Amino acid sequence: MPNITVERSAHLDDVDWEEFARALHPVIVEVAAAKPEACKTRVLRGEDETVGDESEGHAIVHVTLALLAGRTDETKARLTEAVVALLAKHVGPRDGLTLHLSAEVRDLDASYTKTVL
Repeated sequence: MPNITVERSAHLDDVDWEEFARALHPVIVEVAAAKPEACKTRVLRGEDETVGDESEGHAIVHVTLALLAGRTDETKARLTEAVVALLAKHVGPRDGLTLHLSAEVRDLDASYTKTVL
């Protein structure tokens, strides 16, 4: 915990996603009181996207932060606002592209377990 998934558009191949993750982890530590060594980020590249009825001219990035339960709604809101602001710094703006940047925090289910080997 936290498990972070970044789903991003193929239009954004030039973004340094490892740099974004390294910048993101301290934000999560500060806002959500996570441990730095517990932050794990995966970046998934999407091939196709449609916004409304358009398939061109848009790029989407959505960050899901899965945390152990217990954070307040206010903390979750501060975290998603900070994540979207960080995304904006790393991604945009872009000529010819409308960027759709979003983030959400969800609580991990009580059944969550992990091991490190």
